[in-house]
Amino acid sequence: MNIEEFRDYCITKPGVTESFPFDETTLVFKVMGKMFALTDTEDDFAINLKCDPERAVSLRAQYPAVIPGYHMNKLHWNTIRIDGSMNDDFLYELVNHSYDLIVKSLTKAKKEELKEIISNEEKQ
Repeated sequence: MNIEEFRDYCITKPGVTESFPFDETTLVFKVMGKMFALTDTEDDFAINLKCDPERAVSLRAQYPAVIPGYHMNKLHWNTIRIDGSMNDDFLYELVNHSYDLIVKSLTKAKKEELKEIISNEEKQ
């Protein structure tokens, strides 16, 4: 996976927007206004993803490329250095996990809004 593939994957998920809210190099992906993934566009390729706390600890123990989230809540976020040690399918699954955690935490109104977006996309 490279940064373009990561971006393309994230931006195609329903309800996702991308922006640079912190600075001109930190690309942030949000679903319905809540952040689920980010990366720096200039440094070595790494991604920050939200993760279930127990799984986060397990991933860190299993993969040297996974460390506590840089500049993030270390309990809920991992930084994953994209160094070839993890296959792309697994990385996409981790992006899905992060996205799904955020979707589950959305308010009822935001979940309904997301359902409408998904329904409209399916009609096209």
